[in-house]
Amino acid sequence: MEPEFFEQLAMPLFDQLYNLAHWLTGDRADAEDLVQETYAKSLKGFRSFQQGTNLRAWMYRILRNTFHTSRTGLAAQNTSSIEEEEAQGTSVTAHTITPELLLLQQEGQQTVLDALAALPVAYREIILLSEVEEFSYREIAQILDVPIGTVMSRLSRARTALRRPQKANMLERSIDADTL
Repeated sequence: MEPEFFEQLAMPLFDQLYNLAHWLTGDRADAEDLVQETYAKSLKGFRSFQQGTNLRAWMYRILRNTFHTSRTGLAAQNTSSIEEEEAQGTSVTAHTITPELLLLQQEGQQTVLDALAALPVAYREIILLSEVEEFSYREIAQILDVPIGTVMSRLSRARTALRRPQKANMLERSIDADTL
């Protein structure tokens, strides 16, 4: 496929990829480097992309894999143990009101952003792919290269982790109100 065709398809994704890269790295310069490397790798491997498949998911997968093999990503992986957490819990709960929505309604956007930034990278990326980028479970499974059941369980755990600051804030307020 022609580089112009790649540019036509891939460049509209730039802002979305940058947003995810910024959330993953937590640093503007690292995010810019990550996106640049993602585009370089995807252009180089564009011949392997199959027309008619999901280019957006393909690009996100390259970005994610690039992040996880980068210095920043490797450091982030060393601080979380998602596989251990997955082995401990097995239930997946369906949510009609997501914790993110609940947090937005009760605490405001900044609380959600703070809680999201505090999540381990593996949980942060799955929340972002699902809630912000609105990928389907199947697309997320393709991006993360995991089964759909794993996507569902990780998403459930990530949502639970997002609720913890909310519960702590509510408990703190309750204690403060009782002492007044």
